[in-house]
Amino acid sequence: MNAVLTVVSGGMAGRRAFLMKARRVLIVEDDAMTRLLLADVLADGGHVVCGAAATEAEAVAAARRLKPDLVIIDARLGRGSGPAAMREILRAGFVPHVFISADAPSRDGLHADAVSLRKPFDADALNAAIAQAVEG
Repeated sequence: MNAVLTVVSGGMAGRRAFLMKARRVLIVEDDAMTRLLLADVLADGGHVVCGAAATEAEAVAAARRLKPDLVIIDARLGRGSGPAAMREILRAGFVPHVFISADAPSRDGLHADAVSLRKPFDADALNAAIAQAVEG
C-alpha cells in the first residue's frame, strides 16, 4: 500500500525539530516513494539519513553495520515485520525508534518505549514523534 506523507513546514513541532540534536537515522520502509519523502523531511529537520532498508533482514543488517541514533520503521514490511526487526535490533542495545503504519498501530510485540505514527502524517507529526522517541 502506498502511503501519503504531507510535507508541511512551520508549526510548533517543525520549530522543535530544528532545536533537536541532529540524529543519524535509518529508514526502514518498503515503499520507495515514502522512503524518499521521509528522507526529505528528515533532512529538512537537520537529521542525516545514514541508510535505508526495505525488508526485515536488510533492516537488521543495516542497523548492525550503521549503528544509527534513530530508526524510522514501517510496521508492515512487504518482506518481514517491522516489530520483529526492531526486537532483533534492540538486542544490541536500545535505539530510539518510531513505527509508521497505515493501520491503527497495535502495541502487541512493541518495546514499551516505542512510538507509533499512523500514515498519512505530516512533517510536524513526524518531528513530534521523533522528539517523543528520543526524549522518552
